[in-house]
Amino acid sequence: MRKYRPRILHLNFTGMLSPYPWIARLNGVEQVFFTDQSSQPEGFVPRRVPAWRRGLSRLINYPLNRVVTISESVYMYWTATGLLPEERITRIYNGVDLSAFFRVDGAGVRERFAIPRDRLLAVQAAQVIPEKGFQDLIQTARIVVRANPRAHFLFVGEGPLRAEYTRLTAEMGLADHVTWTGQLTSPMEEGVYAASDVACQMSRWQEGFGWTIAEAMSFHKAVVGTRVGAIPELIEDGTTGFLVERDDHQAAAERILQLFASPELRRSMGAAARRRAEERFDLRANVACLLDLYGIERKPAAVVAAAAS
Repeated sequence: MRKYRPRILHLNFTGMLSPYPWIARLNGVEQVFFTDQSSQPEGFVPRRVPAWRRGLSRLINYPLNRVVTISESVYMYWTATGLLPEERITRIYNGVDLSAFFRVDGAGVRERFAIPRDRLLAVQAAQVIPEKGFQDLIQTARIVVRANPRAHFLFVGEGPLRAEYTRLTAEMGLADHVTWTGQLTSPMEEGVYAASDVACQMSRWQEGFGWTIAEAMSFHKAVVGTRVGAIPELIEDGTTGFLVERDDHQAAAERILQLFASPELRRSMGAAARRRAEERFDLRANVACLLDLYGIERKPAAVVAAAAS
């Protein structure tokens, strides 16, 4: 801050309580923002915190102009706990690049990971940790594969439990129907969603948003997810995908099988998912909301194009 002397400091992934807002003000920063990207533990219910905690939080965060929440679920956490006055909290959804769909071909993914072309492919992309529900999806996969031997699951991501979960899939006889890719730089750009038939997100904790859900939706994919945190804000049950309860492997399997069995249902739900992504999760539109929050004047696209030329 001393080197670049910014007018605006926007904090992400720094924790709710930190010295940075005060350091910023002491170094001449005019506006300080914090985006809360956090997810809460499984079964968490927000409640108003004791007065001393509210007072301490408001003192530490006094230099903040605004807290930006990435979903209504996170917004409700802030308003319920009382950690900051409600008028200093704003919801702006995370965004995805909607143009990626038009420049990505998923044909190479099946070849790259040796997935037979006739397989019906369900994908989940996430950090491989218990909170993301991979173990639940493995149990679900066993039910699905028993009912439809053409089913295949692509698990994208890395984490401390990947080796353990890989052994579990082998022990359950799923080695020929489950592929673990490890970490990919960009599942969107590398064609993961373009190659899939169905997307999944079996999270157990209270998801703050669900970025990979929005990414899959932008690729016209129906998503089967759990009814936790902000996921119901992304998936409209029965329209853009299906919601199931946490731990209900049978219900999740039935929904995946239902989508596998009907190309028309996949197309209609995928189209609705894309429309929802355009309405709520357009990166350009949501960045524009952020610029408005900063008080930065935005030039019309035609003016920007003329200046660039």
